[in-house]
Amino acid sequence: MHVQVISSVNESCSAKFHHKTALVIDVLRATSTIVTALSAGATSVVPAETVMDARAMQLPGDILGGERFCRKIAGFDLGNSPNEYTEQSVGGRRIILTTTNGTRGIHKSMRADHIIVASLLNAEACARYALELRRDIVILCAGSHDDFAIEDGLCAGLLLDCLKKQSSNPIDVDDFGHAMHSLYRDRADRVFETLLNSLSGKRLQKLGSRDDIETCSTINKINHVPYLNGDQLILR
Repeated sequence: MHVQVISSVNESCSAKFHHKTALVIDVLRATSTIVTALSAGATSVVPAETVMDARAMQLPGDILGGERFCRKIAGFDLGNSPNEYTEQSVGGRRIILTTTNGTRGIHKSMRADHIIVASLLNAEACARYALELRRDIVILCAGSHDDFAIEDGLCAGLLLDCLKKQSSNPIDVDDFGHAMHSLYRDRADRVFETLLNSLSGKRLQKLGSRDDIETCSTINKINHVPYLNGDQLILR
């Protein structure tokens, strides 16, 4: 099995996903929010590329969620903090979500045979499911403002660590993937510190969202795997 790691949405193209399983990562915060929302009882999450698309998709009873440049979108019900997506706020309801990078990364992966939403919160479960699908894997780091984000690279390294430990067959990894695996192994005991000191982490702290960083830095807290079914993400 071959695994390729793409550093940011800006570096991705549809040809890289053809006949493969895509693992999409946006640790701070879209993919962390998606798995949290579905684990809290949301029926599904529909990823929208633009604010206009999200508004057009909304049906009665749907929740509009998302952000632009880390801030809640005017007129939306919720932002992009996983801590907002509780059972009380989203249980039994569909969410239309649009974010600066994360939901765009999902749309960039649409040529893949399977799309899985991964984060530090559920990496082990995602790796296990990806191996069951028996396809070559592309790990897409959504990044931040079209640039590589260290928190996504750290999660890519964790996913590779899980894949290597769980697979009974050799895992062939590209050079960038090897670098991200080394990053994770070097920082495995300093994940929260690494996220705090990242550019995205510093930006969130300035906006008063330090709690989100702590929530998103927890490893393998959730055993659920969101995957794309049609146009919506549901739990496996």
